[in-house]
Amino acid sequence: MTELLAVATITILAVISPGGDFAMTTRNSYLYGKRAGILTAVGIAAAVWVHVGYTLLGVSALLSQSPVLFNLVKTFGAMYLIYIGIATFRHRPVAFELNGESAVLSDNQAFKNGFVTNALNPKTTLFVLSTFTQIVNPDTPILIQIGYGAFMSLAHLLWFAAVAIMLSTPQIRQRLLQQQRIVNRIIGLILCGLGLMLLISSVSS
Repeated sequence: MTELLAVATITILAVISPGGDFAMTTRNSYLYGKRAGILTAVGIAAAVWVHVGYTLLGVSALLSQSPVLFNLVKTFGAMYLIYIGIATFRHRPVAFELNGESAVLSDNQAFKNGFVTNALNPKTTLFVLSTFTQIVNPDTPILIQIGYGAFMSLAHLLWFAAVAIMLSTPQIRQRLLQQQRIVNRIIGLILCGLGLMLLISSVSS
């Protein structure tokens, strides 16, 4: 029970802390609507299984013992965040009507945005890695460990879906879109800033 509470507490704190996942969900939700935001959240939740999978398979030991490999993952993640940040900063204003949306993001692209952002997110790598190596007992049955992974994925889905629903409500979304040049630049700078921080840390470590 103590182990379960520890995993649950750390998961919730990790999920709600700001980062690339939050910025990506915010971007897609207000620019393209609730469906795009929720599918971004689904992509994020699906990518959590990537981290859980390689951790349970033992690949996490290789990541933790190979700074070069881990820095490579961080570099790819940083470059992706910078790329999306620049694209968001330069994003052309989109038209918005409460009864219809002219701005469209394909379901596949929305899912991909969330999946890639989380899969290459060192924050999630460290969170899952540290949870399973420092908190979860090695003797814990594998089915229970998979259950912990399912909880982590579900927590990401529920939180970011809630963020998507909130930011895509007509009132909030309309206000954001009315100031979308400023909002796009703020989100773009945040994404680029997160990417640059990761890039610097991977080079300096």
